[in-house]
Amino acid sequence: MLVHEIINRGQSEDIAIVDEGRQITYSDLKQGIKKYRNHLYELGIRQGDRVGIFSRNSAEFVYTYFAMASLGAINVPINFQLSPRETAYILQNAGVKHLLTYEPLMFEEKLAVTQHDIATFGDKIFPDAPELPADFDENNPCVIIYTSGTTGNPKGAILSHKNLVCNTRQCQVFKCHSKCKVLCVLPMYHCFGWTCVVLNTFYRGAELDVVRVFKPKDMVDMVREQEVTDIIIVPSIFKLITAIANPEDFKTVRFFMSGGTTLPDKIVEEFNKKFGRKIAEGYGLSEASPAVFLTTHGEERQGSCGKLLEGTEVRLVDEDGNEVAQGEVGEVLVRGGQVMLGYWNNPQATAEALDKDGWLHTGDVGKVDEDGYYYIVSRIKEMIISMGENIYPREVEEVVYQFKGIRDAAVIGVDDKLRGQVGACFYDVQDGANVDVRELKKFLQKNLALYKIPREFHKLDEIPRTSTGKIAKRKILEDYLASKGI
Repeated sequence: MLVHEIINRGQSEDIAIVDEGRQITYSDLKQGIKKYRNHLYELGIRQGDRVGIFSRNSAEFVYTYFAMASLGAINVPINFQLSPRETAYILQNAGVKHLLTYEPLMFEEKLAVTQHDIATFGDKIFPDAPELPADFDENNPCVIIYTSGTTGNPKGAILSHKNLVCNTRQCQVFKCHSKCKVLCVLPMYHCFGWTCVVLNTFYRGAELDVVRVFKPKDMVDMVREQEVTDIIIVPSIFKLITAIANPEDFKTVRFFMSGGTTLPDKIVEEFNKKFGRKIAEGYGLSEASPAVFLTTHGEERQGSCGKLLEGTEVRLVDEDGNEVAQGEVGEVLVRGGQVMLGYWNNPQATAEALDKDGWLHTGDVGKVDEDGYYYIVSRIKEMIISMGENIYPREVEEVVYQFKGIRDAAVIGVDDKLRGQVGACFYDVQDGANVDVRELKKFLQKNLALYKIPREFHKLDEIPRTSTGKIAKRKILEDYLASKGI
């Protein structure tokens, strides 16, 4: 199966998308895709060409993506929160000549890119584009997802039709079906939102309820009014809706899932206490389309990102590449149908991420329990080595979150002449709260080994986050180093 064929699983008369009051059936969806496909072909778009999508969530985003896939061209979805400089880098790196966008972009340097209004792109009628050649198969590239690395420019992970369809099928553990109504608040440009929400919804023949601009109260209202059944979001959104929603607002919801980054225990406990509902978790990365571990609906286990997906292999290895024992931590290596083809025009980065046997080295540290549930402990590059001891920031952060008044926290390794590295704790506080650092230290001393306790504490007005809800540790560290004149 190719990605654009996924929509054939929906019944023609059933609702495929609800977008700002528009109810779009699966039949309408096919017609919309056809119009965009014909226009793209008229522009000269052919197999292997890259076309950029710079847009908020919308039915038109879906039309563009599927139309591109049906031509054998390669989608390049771009985070609409990026600056013109960052966007220009992606366009140039991917060799994009056409960009569909909801607003004209202004670049400092002249780019050989033609911009098109994504909202009106399907208005004109063009001759039908020809079908794909018979030799086009599932191993052809479908999308390039640009991932923000810890250093340097972003890398473009190339995902094939096979990668995306494989991972979509693996989302069967959500138990979504044709009568479900799935909330789409996660950005469509992001792999998590696209595969686990958009593609999964269409593969099950279900309804996609689109949120264009996220506002907590509006989202809660939409869930109640549209009788949403599936909510797949990031931890920061769980935190926001816990504060403002009532149990009655979620009476139609059968499934809650968190992904994108680790879910702090405190958020889970507050959500469970207020709503009496469990949250499923997952783990993945763009290079794996993205899901590697997912929790089966009804089998949630707090702190775990679930079990290994069917058809996927995993190894947890130490620094020498040897597999670690059950319960011990090691780098997560994964191999399976959802693992990327490589990085666009970057053979060196590809060789570093994918070894000769096809194992993707994720850079994440995890462990598995006796029941086959996996737990992500840290990023390898985030792990702090202090006086020869390994410190996993997430473990420390979980304890910091338990201290009264703390809203968000990030523990980051900083250089220390004596110890090599020490932990620095950056935090912000809840409205009206006052956090006494001395009391916080005492609290940590009761709950952690002394070597794990951060040596520095820094209160921030607000912990910065990325567009997908992750705490922006790179930004925090850069600001910290700048304040030190480093």
